[in-house]
Amino acid sequence: MANTTGSDVGGRTRADRVRAAALLIGAWVALLWLLEAVDVVSGHALDPYGVSPREVAELRDVVPSAFLHFGFGHVAANTVPLLVFGFLAALGGVRRFLAVAALIVVVDGLGVWLVAPSYSVTAGASGLVFGLFGYLVVRGFVDRSPLDVLIGLLVGAVWGSTILLGVLPTQSGVSWQGHLFGLLAGVAAAFVFRRRPRAASGASGAAGLRG
Repeated sequence: MANTTGSDVGGRTRADRVRAAALLIGAWVALLWLLEAVDVVSGHALDPYGVSPREVAELRDVVPSAFLHFGFGHVAANTVPLLVFGFLAALGGVRRFLAVAALIVVVDGLGVWLVAPSYSVTAGASGLVFGLFGYLVVRGFVDRSPLDVLIGLLVGAVWGSTILLGVLPTQSGVSWQGHLFGLLAGVAAAFVFRRRPRAASGASGAAGLRG
């Protein structure tokens, strides 16, 4: 009989999950900085890959726009919250995190494409940041996980006021549309990718999109 204390059904220990989450979100953020460096060196050749609203050809930029920024200050503003929210979300499983992130990026990008001001170009990871915030705040209640409820409450207490201000149309040059759609997509992701009840004791099914 194997001892499963401190490990998941699939045999992955908590340390494995922490390591995988840290490596994933660290690589994600490093990619954002690398892309901005390439953009600067190339004379901002990547900036056109942001989303321009209501142009059919721009639908191809819905995903790339979430990885691009307008300057290093823009990347820096998203780095800390993305590291924190991404790491906490990825602790629930890498595959589940990637599915959640994909849903947020696509829904957020489509929302921006639909309602952003004409002749604007929107790019940045803040939609994902707002989405992961919404996901973390709601996830524990949806999954009925006391630990995740506590994490969500702490995240909400620390960043809640900033997030709420970010979805209001009060700052020039800031896409409140991207923030709002990202937040809504993150809340939706908590329901779409909620944990399924484990099988009866002794059964061997894995729940949700654990990775």
